[in-house]
Amino acid sequence: QVQLVESGGGLVQPGGSLRLSCAASGLDFSSAVMGWYRQAPGKQREFVATHTSGGTTDYADSVRGRFTISRDNAKNTVSLQMSSLKPEDTAVYYCRVYKIGTGTYWGQGTQVTVLL
Repeated sequence: QVQLVESGGGLVQPGGSLRLSCAASGLDFSSAVMGWYRQAPGKQREFVATHTSGGTTDYADSVRGRFTISRDNAKNTVSLQMSSLKPEDTAVYYCRVYKIGTGTYWGQGTQVTVLL
C-alpha cells in the first residue's frame, strides 16, 4: 500500500520560512515524479512544484524564487523549502507522486498558515 506522510506545516509570520517534508513508502519511487500542490480555502488545488527522478524541477510562477523542492531518492522523500512566505501562501499543502503505469498518489496534507 502506497503511503505519503507530510510533515512540517505550521504558523509563520510574513517573510518567514518553513520546510515541508514528505516520506513515501509502498512503491518503487525511483522513476516517479514527486511534487507539491496546495489548496487554499474556497479555491481549487493548484500546482506548486515538481521534481523528476532525473533531477528536473518546475515551479509555479507564484512561488518561483522563494520555494525550493528537493528530493532524496535513497530515502524516498521530497521536501519543500519555503522562504519569504506571504499570506497568500496560506493553504493545505499536499505531497503528490505520479508514476507512469501505476498512478497518482496523494498525502493527507499539512496546513501552512502565514499570519496577516
